[in-house]
Amino acid sequence: MTDIPKSADALSKSASVLHQRADMLAVFGLVFAAGCTLAAVDSWRVVAAALDSLEVNNSIFFSIGVAVIALVACLFIPAVQGFILARSAASALAKGDIVQARIDTAAAREKSLITVGWGVAALFFLGFICFVLMNDVAVGKTFFLLPLIEAKWRLVAWKFFTVNVYICVVAEILVLIWGLIVSLARLTPGPAGQPIRALAALYCDLFRGLPGIVTMYLIAFGIPTSGLSDIIMGHIVPLFKDLSQLTPQERSAAIRIDVVWWCIISLTLTYGAYVAEVYRSGIESIHHSQMMAARSLGLSYMQTMRHVIVPQAIRRIMAPLLNDFIGLQKDTALVQVVGVIDSFSQAKIIAANAFNLSAVSVVAVLFVLFTIPHARFVDKIVERDNARMKAGG
Repeated sequence: MTDIPKSADALSKSASVLHQRADMLAVFGLVFAAGCTLAAVDSWRVVAAALDSLEVNNSIFFSIGVAVIALVACLFIPAVQGFILARSAASALAKGDIVQARIDTAAAREKSLITVGWGVAALFFLGFICFVLMNDVAVGKTFFLLPLIEAKWRLVAWKFFTVNVYICVVAEILVLIWGLIVSLARLTPGPAGQPIRALAALYCDLFRGLPGIVTMYLIAFGIPTSGLSDIIMGHIVPLFKDLSQLTPQERSAAIRIDVVWWCIISLTLTYGAYVAEVYRSGIESIHHSQMMAARSLGLSYMQTMRHVIVPQAIRRIMAPLLNDFIGLQKDTALVQVVGVIDSFSQAKIIAANAFNLSAVSVVAVLFVLFTIPHARFVDKIVERDNARMKAGG
């Protein structure tokens, strides 16, 4: 019986400690909300000074500024609610109602944390606005000059979709195929497969160790310079096209491989090494009983891989595969080092002529907008897989 009072005292002390922390967090929430509101007012002063420097007098901007300050001031709503709940928890604790005190304490902490979370987001937003408009809008004019963006965004976007996206899509298809081939080579069973496993491991180590820009430079410049591509294509192109009537210059142009394809090959070799390891990890995550059961039913090793193991592995590696493809899509900007005029190269030309980086900002926005759907798709896949795992599926 003596343990019951001790347990009650322990619960009371625990509730008291939690309440003290919640009370401090509630006070901090109020102070933080006040600080965010003052920051919004100071940000409006920066915006007003920028508008004055631009000689812009528009009531719309004033209304927007007031609306932003009012929205930031709304942080006081959860902050005050958290403070009231913290006081309610103190009252319940004084009455000895520990259960109600813990409930009110948890609710007070939640309201205060909501204030802090949205307040941090508001500060980031206000900080970005001030960054763009500070120094008489010098930063904004450097990165977001609207007349230049309006005049050149179509040219940059055209290069983005016809070069960067084209290279990305073709390379993704080739990487999927090549990565699977390399991963199967790394998993070749038996002593007879040891040389193949060693070659596949050497390839993965080599191209994962080489920077992508170095690989692209060596392949896109080195192979054409060596003349190897002309020798190979000189035997392949005549099978489909008569070159006997062409001049030496025309024949050389007919058998030349476009530099864009060398970029695609280099990206395929680079990301094929990464994707091969992703495939391998997915295949090895499948329980060995799956392989044993398929082989006992009379399936060969390759039939087992094709019909049993690989389909299950692909379900497990969709998220890391898409993450690699996001990196591949961004690395298409490396093609400019070998002379391909992509969106980044075009933006640099515009920036050099206009002495302004707004065109480069357009490229950045295009890459981000193209990447966001991939990222959200990855999140959905991970969420679905986690839900299936929790359900035991």
